[in-house]
Amino acid sequence: MFRRKFLQLATLAGAGGLSPLESLAGATVKTTTFRVKGFSCVTCATGLDTMLSRQAGIKSSQSIYPAGNCKVVFNPDRVTEERIASFITDLGFTVTSDAGT
Repeated sequence: MFRRKFLQLATLAGAGGLSPLESLAGATVKTTTFRVKGFSCVTCATGLDTMLSRQAGIKSSQSIYPAGNCKVVFNPDRVTEERIASFITDLGFTVTSDAGT
């Protein structure tokens, strides 16, 4: 079930169904780290990074499979931490806490 939903969303993103990557040059950026449950392999972490990088306001994402961490650099004027956590949850993962780094 999880993989099916993830693949459907990844297909949607590849078809241009999500916001395009934008430039954050000169914009205010913030970095936060989310604890994510649901990674079953390195491909899950890589896929999450790909999906997050296509969201408006997100500059970069670095997920680490064994640790279950997802570090996100984003423009707080364009997207909130709550929206990022909600998007991660919509992909089928569980955000257990926000480290706020």
